[in-house]
Amino acid sequence: QVQLVESGGGLVQAGGSLRLSCAASETIFRSNDMGWSRQVPGKARELVATISRGGMTNYADSVKGRFTISRDNAKTTVYLLMNSLKPEDTAVYYCNAVVGRAIFYPGGYRSQGTQVTVSS
Repeated sequence: QVQLVESGGGLVQAGGSLRLSCAASETIFRSNDMGWSRQVPGKARELVATISRGGMTNYADSVKGRFTISRDNAKTTVYLLMNSLKPEDTAVYYCNAVVGRAIFYPGGYRSQGTQVTVSS
């Protein structure tokens, strides 16, 4: 079964922090590198952070130094710790399987995402 369930979004003031969680089905988690992407209406989806099965991480320049991605192999969960949040970080955040720097949709599955809103 293919499943990704995001949680942890919400409303936060600029400068604040949030931690997003993604409960992934074992099928996706064990077979793929993982990542977090975000999307604002009318704009293309942006892949902001990735983590390989071996734990190597990569970040978009827009979040480097502020966001930290991690994965708990025992819980098949991926996290995104977001610090020093800015209003421009406001978006729906999605957990994804990734191949290289590209989002991969196993079987066409698309998760619901979690809304992050940063007030100024």
